Amino acid sequence: MRTHSCKQAAAGMDRRLPVGAEVLEAGVHFRVWAPHCRRVEAVFEPYGRDRSATVELEREGDCGYFSGLAETARAGLQYRFRLDGDRQWLFPDPASRFQPEGPLGPSQVVDPRAFAWTDADWPGITPAGQVLYELHVGAFTPEGTWREARQQLAELAATGVTLVQMMPVADFVGRFGWGYDGVNLFAPTRLYGSPDELRAFIDAAHALGLGVLLDVVYNHVGSSGNFLTEFSPDYASQRHPNEWGQSMNFDGPNSGPVREFVIANAAYWIDEFHFDGLRFDATQAVLDDSADPILAAIGRAARRAAGSRSIVLTGENEPQNVQFLAARDRSGAALDALYSDDFHHAALVRLNGRRDGYYHDYFGAPEEFIALAKSGFLYQGQYYSWQKAPRGTPTDGIPAHAFVNCLENHDQLANSADGRRTWQMTSPGRHRAMTAYLLLTPGTPMLFQGQEFSASSPFLYFADPPPEQAASVIEGRKSFLKQFRSLSPAEVQNRLPDPTDYDSFRRSKLDFAERSTHAASYALHRDLLRLRRDDPLFRRQDAQSLQGRRLSGESFVLRYFGHELGDRLLLVNFGPELQMESMPEPLLAPPLGERWRLAWSSEDLAYGGAGVPPLRASKGWIITGESAVVLTSRA
Repeated sequence: MRTHSCKQAAAGMDRRLPVGAEVLEAGVHFRVWAPHCRRVEAVFEPYGRDRSATVELEREGDCGYFSGLAETARAGLQYRFRLDGDRQWLFPDPASRFQPEGPLGPSQVVDPRAFAWTDADWPGITPAGQVLYELHVGAFTPEGTWREARQQLAELAATGVTLVQMMPVADFVGRFGWGYDGVNLFAPTRLYGSPDELRAFIDAAHALGLGVLLDVVYNHVGSSGNFLTEFSPDYASQRHPNEWGQSMNFDGPNSGPVREFVIANAAYWIDEFHFDGLRFDATQAVLDDSADPILAAIGRAARRAAGSRSIVLTGENEPQNVQFLAARDRSGAALDALYSDDFHHAALVRLNGRRDGYYHDYFGAPEEFIALAKSGFLYQGQYYSWQKAPRGTPTDGIPAHAFVNCLENHDQLANSADGRRTWQMTSPGRHRAMTAYLLLTPGTPMLFQGQEFSASSPFLYFADPPPEQAASVIEGRKSFLKQFRSLSPAEVQNRLPDPTDYDSFRRSKLDFAERSTHAASYALHRDLLRLRRDDPLFRRQDAQSLQGRRLSGESFVLRYFGHELGDRLLLVNFGPELQMESMPEPLLAPPLGERWRLAWSSEDLAYGGAGVPPLRASKGWIITGESAVVLTSRA
């Protein structure tokens, strides 16, 4: 950890961050942690009519930090660091706020105070009541910029989305990529625009009542363009290997400044960009054996940075460990929500009938969907044959909004032969019924970009590594997909899309004309989200007031008990038409003195259905095959 003198040096300059270049009244103050260096200089690139200049930074005691003030420097200045007088190699700032030429180029001084925010009255967001929308900025619009993505925000808000989840934006090497191999953790990638254009995107979202969540990666640092260990080998963990890249040193010798670096990074996105929260990638791989888990420390710092605003912290956790939701005093990370792989996997098995690879332990049976609606996870400690070990943790007492559910996300779409969309894997009726289940059950639903209008564009894995790494990226992708029997034959492997080909990126871009050409799907999603928002029983996300039963081989009912608000039935039939001449099921009985009224049907002509037949026939009910209906009770 830093010595007292180091803390004084940082505080004396009135800095926002413990490291990086800060614009102050007196000039630009540089600070970097390089404990294994004897000498550090900030080398300025030529800009304007000024000549190149160098400022030697002073060592701050024995804590490994170097700092110095360049009185004539201003925002816009480009610079690099020279270590130990080596004139051949110059390195970007590990805490650079912008890399205009990418990770291999110079860093640029940015003054975050220069942007004129208009969201002073924005209260932030709370965990309940959200509808997430995951997007990749580069593939969201044809132009792939924050400026163009901002133009689509009003339409997202009108659709019923409340919270945009942005895939990682920390700068990375190459012309395109998913962003999970970021190396400049403080620098929004130059591929999508300037830092102020990212701020403008978030400011515009807040004006429309939309929150913005940022996907952050703290389980590893990208291998290409990563210069952290040039400043100190102690940035890298020597205790925790990682299959994706370099693990950060959160619990080893000299880990204090590394923890400070990452904690400051999380707070930085909340403070300087007004993000409404963070989504932590692969939390099971954020490896830290210290007494104060790094994710808990990050969460505290992020909430402090938000001030009076409310933020949401979510996490991906493959083992489905609810301990990450626990309060800090119970050794948890105090996240607000976790993603339910169980939901996605059971839904996909029901939609396409395949139990291949990690879908092996799911059946897509009615009992699974009833349990998901009530309990969030299916596996809560039972044996899971795919991993040959128990999986999951009990979810008793956890609110339904703490489980993020989806039919599509970036990983699951790309984990296929051709990145095809869910609607292309099944029948139209079954897809409409599953969409109703996703959007009307108590968990927090998430849509992936274009899902709301059944986009025909695939979403593929794409990356632009240096030439010497391209072959390993291609082979690594093929090897991963071999876990699926259908993708393991050589003839299939040879036809898999090349992730390093620009065309894989280009094909993943949305075509917004499909909002019109796929108007039926767009209407389906908009109407369901309106029903979720306007109906008090669907809106309150109360899984404790929910009961369910199987009605037949592929159909089930969920009953939402609302007492003075009346009750609701969600009838879902994934199979053939069901004729119920006898109905010995109490959940189908209306409240005393009331009767059921049809409120919504997936078979509406507006959604591409075959029309809405009367629910009640001369004897019992007829439930159309591959459909979903909502009934409300009334006197």
